[in-house]
Amino acid sequence: MKISSIIVCIIISLGLHTSSLCVNPPDDITDNVAAAIRSGNSEKLSNYFGSTIDLSVPGNEGTYSKAQAKQIIKNFFENNPPKSFTIKNQGTSKAGAKFSIGILNVSKNTSFRTYFLIKEISGKSYIQQLIFEKQ
Repeated sequence: MKISSIIVCIIISLGLHTSSLCVNPPDDITDNVAAAIRSGNSEKLSNYFGSTIDLSVPGNEGTYSKAQAKQIIKNFFENNPPKSFTIKNQGTSKAGAKFSIGILNVSKNTSFRTYFLIKEISGKSYIQQLIFEKQ
């Protein structure tokens, strides 16, 4: 009788520990990047840039420093204030980089196909590539 009570307590204990892991997953950079895009917040978005980033927005395409990219994104959001942003597809490459593809709506008639690639470098995740293409 005592042994079965101990086993039940262990199973319940393990179950509670496992469920708490599922309820509180680690913070996902993809959600944070999407939220920054959705709100048009270049400051928050640039927090996820590495020292350089491959960036493409209408009128600007290339590899930029973090400071340059932050200014380009700030101008982009000022000229195209987001109304909504929805991720349509996401996944992980064989090399372990995370990608997301979404639609940024800025007006009734204007939207941008949005693509970002997140790569982990030295244990920290960064946006390696960010593309806004007018549809």
